[in-house]
Amino acid sequence: MTISAILFDKDGTLFQFGATWEAWASAFLKRVTGGDAAEAARLGRAMGFDVISGRFHPDSVVIAGTPAEVADALASHLPQMSRDDVIAMLNEEAEVAPQAEAVPLRPYLEALRTRGLRLGVATNDAETPARAHLNAAGVANCFDFVAGFDSGYGAKPEPGQLIAFARAVGVPAEQIVMVGDSTHDLIAGRSAGMTTVGVLTGMAGENELGPFADVVLPDIGHLPGWLGL
Repeated sequence: MTISAILFDKDGTLFQFGATWEAWASAFLKRVTGGDAAEAARLGRAMGFDVISGRFHPDSVVIAGTPAEVADALASHLPQMSRDDVIAMLNEEAEVAPQAEAVPLRPYLEALRTRGLRLGVATNDAETPARAHLNAAGVANCFDFVAGFDSGYGAKPEPGQLIAFARAVGVPAEQIVMVGDSTHDLIAGRSAGMTTVGVLTGMAGENELGPFADVVLPDIGHLPGWLGL
């Protein structure tokens, strides 16, 4: 297997999902409701988040969806706000959400680049908060390509972002690995003709990811060994 490039999902892959997005959901609900606990619980249910436990339901739209899809899930509960205003608030809170790296990212990514690999990020988050998260972790300059759902290539599970990455770095799909924590990531990878690697730092388990992955690993730290790097 000749691999020349790796495309990573962001949330649940480069960063642990729960540590980031559970805090984000709590902050957003507090802000949008003005601290009304009952209203926060009602809106939380609409987006698949339990405000009491501070945890997402397995089928939450937040796990693999875009901010626009989250806004759509909340639309009937926030008639006083436009869809664009809800998306803007979601993205504002996302930009300042705490990030827990799945592995120490700077040395990990530098080691991959030293081996000559081209690297990218394809996320269903918006591009601006995605870049903010990468900048905050000090790794933005490790990537040749960063795309969000609003970057003009569509959102996963459609393969648009993945095809755009392949074109941007000049590497054929069969020499690219798509790494992600959700079936959206892996389905997109299969559609684009890439090798697919699932990781367990998100909300999905091995049984869910396995049918769409060439391998399922505990986290991205195991990827170089699997690739024989």
